[in-house]
Amino acid sequence: MTAAPVDWYAARAAGVVAYALLTGGVLLGTLLSGRVRLPRWPAFAVTDVHRFVGLLVGVFVSLHVLFVALDSYVRFSLVQLVVPGASSYRPLWVALGVVAAELLLAVAIANAVKRRIGFRRWRRVHYLTFVVWAGATVHGLGAGTDSGTVWLRLLYVASIASVLAAVAWRVGRSRRRGGPVLAPGAAAVLFGFVLVVGLGRLPSGLGAARPARAAVPLPGRVSDSLTGSVEQQQGPGGALVSVVGRAGGQRRLAYRIDVVTPDGRQITDTSLQVKDLASGALCTGTVGKVDSSGFTGSCSFPGGPACSVSGTWNLADRRVSGSLRLSA
Repeated sequence: MTAAPVDWYAARAAGVVAYALLTGGVLLGTLLSGRVRLPRWPAFAVTDVHRFVGLLVGVFVSLHVLFVALDSYVRFSLVQLVVPGASSYRPLWVALGVVAAELLLAVAIANAVKRRIGFRRWRRVHYLTFVVWAGATVHGLGAGTDSGTVWLRLLYVASIASVLAAVAWRVGRSRRRGGPVLAPGAAAVLFGFVLVVGLGRLPSGLGAARPARAAVPLPGRVSDSLTGSVEQQQGPGGALVSVVGRAGGQRRLAYRIDVVTPDGRQITDTSLQVKDLASGALCTGTVGKVDSSGFTGSCSFPGGPACSVSGTWNLADRRVSGSLRLSA
């Protein structure tokens, strides 16, 4: 296990790329099933692209799971990564992601043994791709820490709209030809869409709707000692400096502060996350000021209060010790 921030960012990036590729694969598969003709693209070429996209989806889903397992900020055991509902972190939404990944594996196995099981059985299993896509959509909205950002919400809106439009086109084409209307796939997509819309505001509504955590109140005021480490990732455009650690005492907290700096002096972007280990709730926000003596910032719990966060620390050999204060 590691606390390096690169794992945290890589897990999020791999998940978003996997979802975008999955949406593209669903669209290509729907077009292929409708026997659409693309100019300058023979049918076998579209089929090959569809297969390659499916392979890439598997690769990026695997990377997503791997980096989630490596990151120590929100710890996941092997059991929590493979058993739906075993995770204490946003259990329903993580469970949907686990189910979607396992169904994707089932579809991949069916593709590998297509000749042995026959076309009809393979096609029935392949309909699970719609369920995988719907589960991945809700998983990303509910469990993703970036799902509240404008660009990612636009990605989800575009993905949902395009898949629904493709399925509607495919159903209409089948009816005109007097063939099957793809009821299983259409029902799965519509179910996923209705589920997403019915959940209301995402993701803030999700955190507030977790009955399993209702018995553990969110922290209103915490003042404890903190420990941690300083990590730095150097890139062509600057550096990402992160302070990652925990506060112990009356209420156990985990915290992560990310600062992006192009020259080591000027700060162009900040991020602050504080996780309440008792309830599993995540307080996300930004840092207002940070220097060698400490920091100040603010964050908000999903469905909970906005909090001011401040800390003082001593830095020695990339190790951090000091105090952390959080107040609603």
